[in-house]
Amino acid sequence: MEEINTTTGLESPSLEASSQPLPATSRPAVDPPPFVYALGQVSPRFPSLAIEKEFAQGTGRADATGLTDREALHAVLSDRANRYLVRQLCWVFAIEGLETYLLGPRDPADLELLVDAVRPRPNPADLDVIIGVRGPLAPPEACGGLGVPVVIFDQLYSFDRDALLGAIPRPDEIPEKDDERFRAAAAELFDRILQVADNAGATDEHRAVNYLAVRYPAIYARAAIAHVGNASLTAVDVRPSRLSGARVIVDVIFSYTHRQTDVTEKYFVRVDVTEEFPFLVTKLSPYYEH
Repeated sequence: MEEINTTTGLESPSLEASSQPLPATSRPAVDPPPFVYALGQVSPRFPSLAIEKEFAQGTGRADATGLTDREALHAVLSDRANRYLVRQLCWVFAIEGLETYLLGPRDPADLELLVDAVRPRPNPADLDVIIGVRGPLAPPEACGGLGVPVVIFDQLYSFDRDALLGAIPRPDEIPEKDDERFRAAAAELFDRILQVADNAGATDEHRAVNYLAVRYPAIYARAAIAHVGNASLTAVDVRPSRLSGARVIVDVIFSYTHRQTDVTEKYFVRVDVTEEFPFLVTKLSPYYEH
């Protein structure tokens, strides 16, 4: 089975010279906004020994009897009296176990979202999605010398992988008795998207794929229907759309190959990635090479 791949090197359309100011939605090729739409896991870190000791004192003041260390951490951070500690911690976003970004909320009220990402009983299947703008590398003092980019997020939401897959509506073509097989097909597709090489959610291609993974259930329905027809998902490609013009639009193409005949069918969906929040342009439909 082939690995999922994405086509790189998308070029933004050139803009003709004009005396008028560019609209806010324009994407100049020379300096595209570094938007991020990534899937991973959030975890708090102590940036210094002093903050770690201050947190220990806060834990001592709390009623943590019988709690695990993680439960105590969540309890202390959830206490409004300890909100100053939430501001002092550094918040690391890891993708596939690799420390990738340091997080900061655009609105201080969204510190609550960071606290919510600290599960009292963590599970390897826990996932967080960040949508924001990537900034420069963090200074050495920000998080114990961790040199990764800072992402100022506008949205952060947390979910359990199994809960996400369980919430995907089963297509009419799949009978209720085959629901378990449908969930298995959806899980396989979701996991393969997560394992796309170098998917830090910072390119147009990866932002489009990550958006579809958590916002567009039709791709999971199609994967399950393909399995019923004895076909396997063999590739996910992302290409510039012929509809691109003033806006940046990509085609995300899913290839399914029959296990006996080797005949490949392709389906695609168009996603607009011009701005921070991607959105669907056209629904999933058959794709034909031109």
